[in-house]
Amino acid sequence: MARGVDRTAAAAAAVLVGAAVATELRKPPVERTWHGSVAGLVPYDLRPPTFDRFRSRLWNPDDPAVLVPHAFGVGWTVNFAALRELASGRG
Repeated sequence: MARGVDRTAAAAAAVLVGAAVATELRKPPVERTWHGSVAGLVPYDLRPPTFDRFRSRLWNPDDPAVLVPHAFGVGWTVNFAALRELASGRG
């Protein structure tokens, strides 16, 4: 059962990455940003990752959202500063 779920998740991730790349390649080269969303729902960022982007996604006390777009790839990641605020009852 777990293998089936793993394979399904891997296939879904591959489809989303493929859709993100296709979205960018449909644009003229000067309009390609390599970040956006697939079907307006799932965020992607395929730009070369930077330390500042990783830090701002993983720890951003100015953003109240717990789930934020990945610093690199497709989907979301956890903003641990917002999670801490939520867990402490202040958020």
